[in-house]
Amino acid sequence: MSAVTLAIYPGSFDPVTNGHLDLVEQAAAVFDHVIVAVLQNPTKSPLFTVGERVHWLRNAARRWPNVEVDQFQGLLVDYARLRGAAVIVRGVREMADFEAERRMAQMNRHLHPSLVTVFLPSHSQYAYVSSSLVKEVASLGGDVGGLVPDEVAEALYARFAQRPPAAEGSESNPRGPSGAG
Repeated sequence: MSAVTLAIYPGSFDPVTNGHLDLVEQAAAVFDHVIVAVLQNPTKSPLFTVGERVHWLRNAARRWPNVEVDQFQGLLVDYARLRGAAVIVRGVREMADFEAERRMAQMNRHLHPSLVTVFLPSHSQYAYVSSSLVKEVASLGGDVGGLVPDEVAEALYARFAQRPPAAEGSESNPRGPSGAG
């Protein structure tokens, strides 16, 4: 019998995007068990609480029976040792992502030589999607539908005191069909 391969997909997930979920789905298809690990970083000021992010990820991950959602703080390699993980999963959208991720993977390998990092490419429809870009679009009143789960979109609109944008050309859109006001 072969050993169960436990992989950790870490991140801040502030907020979780459909690009993140695409990577969870890819990892769930490759590894026996995947932990989506939400980082609690006391040096950063996230838009959403760890509890909110964990909740959204747990709701989304219900469709994959081999995926669990957890939270951690401190070094990822320490969390990986604690959980007995053999693999770290990281997503890459473009070459700039790869370079940054490669440096982190090398540091993790230095700190925990038996831990392997696997890079999964995002699908093309998510190659431009990032949490920071989604937050910026939502903060300016733009439509983030299709980029994040529906409950996350609603939370973004509420956080920025915006209503979801009406469909282009709709009479209920106070900014008019061009979005200009």
